[in-house]
Amino acid sequence: MNRPSWLTGLTLFTFTLFTLTLVTASAETAVKPEPTSRVALWPGKAPIGGGSFEDSNAELQVFLPPREKANGAAIVLCPGGGYIRHVTDREGYPIATWLNEHGIATVILEYRLPKQRHQVPLLDAQRAIRLTRANATAWNVDPKRIGILGFSAGGHVASTAATHFDRGNASATDPVERESCRPDFVWLVYPVVTMGDHTHTGSKAELLGPDPKPELVRLYSNELQVTSETPPTFLAHAVDDKPVPPENSRRYAAEMKVKGVPVELLELPSGGHGFNGCKGPLWEQWKATALKWSAKAGFIPDGDS
Repeated sequence: MNRPSWLTGLTLFTFTLFTLTLVTASAETAVKPEPTSRVALWPGKAPIGGGSFEDSNAELQVFLPPREKANGAAIVLCPGGGYIRHVTDREGYPIATWLNEHGIATVILEYRLPKQRHQVPLLDAQRAIRLTRANATAWNVDPKRIGILGFSAGGHVASTAATHFDRGNASATDPVERESCRPDFVWLVYPVVTMGDHTHTGSKAELLGPDPKPELVRLYSNELQVTSETPPTFLAHAVDDKPVPPENSRRYAAEMKVKGVPVELLELPSGGHGFNGCKGPLWEQWKATALKWSAKAGFIPDGDS
């Protein structure tokens, strides 16, 4: 029986749409695994600095490897997004899955977006590190091997946490606040580091506003905040990154060397910002190199690199 051409076309369209739906659903399933648990970041209202607070539903998404595979290391993961969004589809969920495969517990932090409230992302990152330490036993984590990883603007969150920290408040009524918020190691991938020359102007405006005071620019230019107490750091950056120039990583690494802190900077010959859309050989190269650096530094076992 011959079908009318319009019916054949409709059937083909329906089949194609159905196939695309399945593919899309599979892709979403692949990059959005269900977390082991979700943990409220703040009990009640969240601080915004200066003694002020706001309502917040910010939470941590905790991804734990199987207990027999866990190596005790944990990473608080800060996706990028120019301080206006969180790119968790590329710099969040797939990274958590990959880290779990290597025995590393992963805590995705979708930090509150600053909207010119400069303390907000740092406060969230500090709290995430404290919470990870406070839950070390429950999450099968070594409290002395808790790192932080940041991409792009999330790299600014991570590098700020790495250079602005305290050892906890022993007299705090909240036991989480008694924990140190210093990360033990840091991974920075095409990070925004400076708020001065070579910054990402969009991130700077979202964090500090259109005309910030010089002292605020200096405070959040994290290459200027490096000390001998700054945690060991691995950085990766493409030399042809235009939105976030490689000088961000170069200056941070140079200051680390001056202060005598272990640091490694992987400069990739191409890939731009995002290393070709977070895929391909260069994307895999930074991941492999970060694991090797971490194993050499003693944060993960050699067999997990």
